[in-house]
Amino acid sequence: MVQQTLIIIKPDGVSRNLTDEIIRRYEVAGLKVVKRKDMVAPLSIIEKHYPMRPDYLRSIGEKTIAAGQKVKSAKDQGRKVVTWLRKFITSGPIVAMILEGEDAVEVARKITGFTDPAKAEKGTIRGDLGTDNILDANREERPVWNLIHASGSVKEAKKEIELWFGSCCCC
Repeated sequence: MVQQTLIIIKPDGVSRNLTDEIIRRYEVAGLKVVKRKDMVAPLSIIEKHYPMRPDYLRSIGEKTIAAGQKVKSAKDQGRKVVTWLRKFITSGPIVAMILEGEDAVEVARKITGFTDPAKAEKGTIRGDLGTDNILDANREERPVWNLIHASGSVKEAKKEIELWFGSCCCC
């Protein structure tokens, strides 16, 4: 089924001049960029994109635990990570884009690779181009520099596309 998904190339990907290479990889997999914004992300959007909801914070904190770091509370760790992420994602230029194609959400997630670049498979964007890992990021009190945000589900993609591009786009 033809779908749309949201991809954000984060400041680390833009500053390393990886935008064209990242887009090329999605296009080779059959996805098409149908909308694109080069911008500095406004905090008003970022606060909605990375919310401080308890369930979301817990899920973020659980990634720290899965990476092998002990924390007192997954929710509290998630709050730290989201705070760092909000600061980082608004710190420089990003590229927000809508990709469209057959099973776009699943295809984009597969090409993007696992959240932690150190554990992402070779052949994925994060596995080939990523240079960071969750444990170092937490030790340095910053988000993991993993180049990209990719919507995690069709429902999430629709919500995120509307947040970043308005309701003009069809999913």
